[in-house]
Amino acid sequence: MKHIIFVALSAAMLSSCSYYNKPVTMQEKVDAAWAQVQNQYQRRADLIPNLVETVKGYAKHESQTLEGVVEARARATQVVISPERLDETSLRRFQAAQGEVSSALGRLMAIAENYPDLKANQNFLELQAQLEGTENRIAVERRTFNEITREYNAYIRRFPNNIFASMFGFEKKAYFEADPGAEKAPDVKF
Repeated sequence: MKHIIFVALSAAMLSSCSYYNKPVTMQEKVDAAWAQVQNQYQRRADLIPNLVETVKGYAKHESQTLEGVVEARARATQVVISPERLDETSLRRFQAAQGEVSSALGRLMAIAENYPDLKANQNFLELQAQLEGTENRIAVERRTFNEITREYNAYIRRFPNNIFASMFGFEKKAYFEADPGAEKAPDVKF
């Protein structure tokens, strides 16, 4: 009889460990994916000062746009989210700050069109290529983050996992969403 009780308690304990350890592992994957997202955004932020300095040499009277890029970068680098705080509000704030950087960089690249010497500058061309590559990396890391987060969220919401997830404090993580208006194709007129 003692053996049966011991076996039953051992099985229950092993089952509980599994219900705890699996979401821990999944949460670590979410945290690692988030670190990669932040890494790529930091890479972009690190490219901006060199890009601004290069443009500044050619477009001195475009100071308002150059300052806008620097200010957007400064605001974006101040929005830091720890993996434990990956809720919708925090992620929206992070996305908004990064969106400001993207918008400011878009204005900066538009300025380059007005300066043929700048467009031909090897340093500018290299920085532009690095920035394009970084934007692609950001998109890949955001997609990876969303996939891993979806798996984690689905796991902790399924029965009976949801009971254990609630008991142990595992909470749903937020996803990256498309920027507002991204679903509308731009009008192209010639």
